[in-house]
Amino acid sequence: MPSTDHPAIAKFTSALLEAGMTDAAEGLRILDDEVRTAAAAAAALGIPVGAIANSLIFKAVHGEQVTPLLVLTSGAHRADTGLVARLVEADRIDRADPAFVREHTGQAIGGVAPAGHPRTIRTLVDNHLATYPMVWAAAGHPKSVYPTTFAQLVTLTGGTAADVKRVEDDF
Repeated sequence: MPSTDHPAIAKFTSALLEAGMTDAAEGLRILDDEVRTAAAAAAALGIPVGAIANSLIFKAVHGEQVTPLLVLTSGAHRADTGLVARLVEADRIDRADPAFVREHTGQAIGGVAPAGHPRTIRTLVDNHLATYPMVWAAAGHPKSVYPTTFAQLVTLTGGTAADVKRVEDDF
C-alpha cells in the first residue's frame, strides 16, 4: 500500500502546501483499493460520482506540435473532445497513452493529480464541479485522493473554468 511518502504523492502534497492549501493536504487519504475510475472513487468515498474530479490527460494537437492538456471533469459526464479542441484552439484532441501521461505528469493513469507535475500543464476545469461544495480528486497515485473545491482546483492549476461536457450527457 502506498503512503504519503510515495514520490508522486509527496510531490503533489508539496505542491498543495506551496499553494497554501494546508487543509487539502491534511485531508489526503490513502484508500484500501485503487480507484482508477470516478465510479470506483465515488463508491469508496460514499459520495455522488459527479463530485469526483476526473483528471484526464489528452494530447492537444496544434499542427506538428503536440502538448499535454489536463481536463478536470466531473465524474458525472464525459468530456467532449471536439468542444475541448475548440476551447484550446487545437486542431484536435487525442487520447494520451500511459507513457505520455507518465512523461508529462510523473503519475500513472488513474492517479493523476491536478498538480505536482514536472512542468505546468494547461488545464481546463469543468464548471459542473462548482455545483458541489466539495469535490475529491486523485493525489498522485490510484489509491490516493484529497478533498478540494472547484475554486481551489482553478487556483492550484492556474486553469480555465469551462463547460466541457458532451451535450448528449444531458439526456
